[in-house]
Amino acid sequence: MAAATSRTSTHLLHTVAVLGASYGGARAAQLLAQGLPDSWRVVLIDRNSHMNHLYVLPRYAVLPGHEHKAFIPYHTVFEPPALPGSPSPSSLPAKDLSRHVLLHANVTALKEHELTLDKSFPEHGVPDHTLHFEYLVYALGSHLPSPINLWGPVADEVEKDGVVDIVRGTKEGGVAWLKKFQQRVARASSVLVVGGGALGIQYATDIAEIYPATRVTLLHSRHRLLPRFDEGMHTEIISSLSALNVCAILGDRLDLASLSKGAERNGERIVRTQSGREIRAELVLLCTGQTPNTALLRDAFPNALISEGPNKGMARVRRTMQLAEPVDDLPEPEEPVPVAEVYAAPESVVQTPVAELETAEPSPPTLDVSEVDVPESEDEEDEEPEPIEEDPHTRVAAEHVFAIGDAADAFGAVNAGHNAFFQGEVAARNILKLIAHAERGAERSENDLELEKYAPGAPAIKVSLGLTKSVYQYQGMIGTRDKEPADLDVHLIWRYFGHNVERGDLDLDPEQERATRAVVRAEATSVAV
Repeated sequence: MAAATSRTSTHLLHTVAVLGASYGGARAAQLLAQGLPDSWRVVLIDRNSHMNHLYVLPRYAVLPGHEHKAFIPYHTVFEPPALPGSPSPSSLPAKDLSRHVLLHANVTALKEHELTLDKSFPEHGVPDHTLHFEYLVYALGSHLPSPINLWGPVADEVEKDGVVDIVRGTKEGGVAWLKKFQQRVARASSVLVVGGGALGIQYATDIAEIYPATRVTLLHSRHRLLPRFDEGMHTEIISSLSALNVCAILGDRLDLASLSKGAERNGERIVRTQSGREIRAELVLLCTGQTPNTALLRDAFPNALISEGPNKGMARVRRTMQLAEPVDDLPEPEEPVPVAEVYAAPESVVQTPVAELETAEPSPPTLDVSEVDVPESEDEEDEEPEPIEEDPHTRVAAEHVFAIGDAADAFGAVNAGHNAFFQGEVAARNILKLIAHAERGAERSENDLELEKYAPGAPAIKVSLGLTKSVYQYQGMIGTRDKEPADLDVHLIWRYFGHNVERGDLDLDPEQERATRAVVRAEATSVAV
């Protein structure tokens, strides 16, 4: 993270606040930090001290030895990604990033142009818990299912009131959470995984492969796994589940009342499905129930949230990723800002590590897959993209507020890190355009302002099926891989957060290694003195 600016100078800066420093928020902050005028700064806020790479958590919660790799330091978050083939930082023009700051805090309230934090940062111009902003990117994602919620109890353990033995929001606490989860899984003689999305599939197959003596059952409410994708995906997954002796029960739901009753027999919990089937399991993992984290938006912009239906709680957005609200209950909208450019998630996202590493999500995700040879259509170059229209039933609710990622109802884009990544790019570039347009003053014309529009790319997915195998679908093609690395190539996502690392560089904890070297140097200096 960049060095702090003085309190005096921060009062002279305009602010773009970015809430959430995960896949979408971090990408938006990167582009803003690189492109904002000198009189502007980015204030990136996250409740976690490190970026939590969600897509490796189910693997690391079962397989010991990799826990530290899931927590990526934020100190390079404003720097360009360290990707192969990209210019090295030393070859780029020097850019002062010191005015941009990352705050480790919780946001407790949100208003139109200010937010409240749970702590003050006087050194960054926030002396009284209140941060004023000109633009806001809302990237707080969703509330995660308990098997990957590092802020909740571990597995089926119940914490005593007022007693928390893990420090939430820190790398130390996250590593401790994963290790406790590993121990709980290792003790279980039988496991019921509820939910047959990618998250449930990964948990079921990993547990079955690492602990072959454990009886593993996967319960899914639909008759097909990953029904948004081709049936061949379902067939391949069922085959792998069978090979690992996982009992798959499809087309039936868990009766949650039976779960809360707490019946037991011979040390195992007894639960029932809605059809009356009895299932015995010592450990139950609920890999369902992801909900948008939009309570703050509800308080500030209540008309922007969807109140009913499958997308309940999600924020309405325009294609520009600006917050939207229904037109029907509002006065006639003003002349809209012209929107000309179309930004669809590019097909080449198939090569990006952000997509490669999304191997497990609470609900059926999209994931682009690298190293897939896709034949091009002979007429592909001649095809014009279809125009993308805005929803005539919504209008911009707040020109200065953008919502991205899991919190946004983004035109069919499923909850996936790479979708949030590209939405963050659209939001950041549109903010830069709005700022540039405003700073032109008398020279500006409304016709000069053309904001980008977002459209999600074609759905794709990759799911791990045990420690070394995975199945993927991309552009209608289904295939498998049999030599996946145990840590799911986590180093690739570190590069997106500015860390120039290779696969073996993370075998030992880099932060712990630096701390050890610092202690050795300090001791050597004291001896020399």
